[in-house]
Amino acid sequence: MYPYTIDGLRHHFFQGGSVHIRALLEETDIYTRYLVDYPSDGLTITAIMQVPKNGHAPFPVIVMNHGFFPRASYASGDGTWRAAEYLNKYGYLTLASDYRSWGGADVGPSLYYSGLVIDVVNLIKAVPSIPQADPNRIGIWGHSMGGGVTLKVLEVDSSLKAAVLYSTVSGDDADILARWGLGCIGDIASGELRLGCNSSDVVPLGLPANLIQAYKDSSTNLNLLRQISPIYHLDFVAAPVEINYGTKDGQTLSGTPPDWSKKLYQAFKDAGKDAKLFAYEGEYHSFNGDAWLAFMDRTRQFFDQYVKNAQ
Repeated sequence: MYPYTIDGLRHHFFQGGSVHIRALLEETDIYTRYLVDYPSDGLTITAIMQVPKNGHAPFPVIVMNHGFFPRASYASGDGTWRAAEYLNKYGYLTLASDYRSWGGADVGPSLYYSGLVIDVVNLIKAVPSIPQADPNRIGIWGHSMGGGVTLKVLEVDSSLKAAVLYSTVSGDDADILARWGLGCIGDIASGELRLGCNSSDVVPLGLPANLIQAYKDSSTNLNLLRQISPIYHLDFVAAPVEINYGTKDGQTLSGTPPDWSKKLYQAFKDAGKDAKLFAYEGEYHSFNGDAWLAFMDRTRQFFDQYVKNAQ
């Protein structure tokens, strides 16, 4: 299981590569939206790129990490549309990876989000291939499962200038296992890819039996879970972080309990890191109305300070 630990990910070979435009999807007075793809670990991963109409290239970049969606109902850009458009309005180029196995991306395993982390880091490394993007000014944003991906990316890639976590999963993988089990955190059961956390629809992955057994055994190995969980490796985080949660989140199984955000914030503070915590009264897993606007305005100001105006 070493490749799936934080140390294993930090020693992973990231290939980088180039972002390739597949299609122009939409053009508005705020952004131009493209379907793109890029290479990651021998897979082709699809993504949505939105180039702002306001400002001048090269633009600061925000990499956006979506939360969990059943694969059968997911479409490229789901979970990031609103926030991407908001940031485009203020001169940010946004990149939202589908990750492996979602959207039009190739299928591949992702134990403890490791494959998703690798896909996002490879997207970051491909930013220099985008003429309109500034590879020296990159921030990252993650919702729910995408928050967990973001945490691990921060511990692997020190080039990021700032990070925003929104209704994030716990930084302790033991908490995620206790709530959803191995099927959702790795999306495999007996070497097959689940199309949803509780779905009976699966796609064979051809994983070796010993890896499948090691994966199952890891769920009860507390020492190994500490090596896998980002909350125990925050010393590697170089960027300032904002954590945002709704006080009514977690009331359904698909949500994330507020205590997860509070626990992560305390761990950041204990590690001496630059972190802030914001609660949104009465909000659930996805914010709405004035609360969402307040959250995104706070996000924009944070990215302005640490990404757009980065030296």
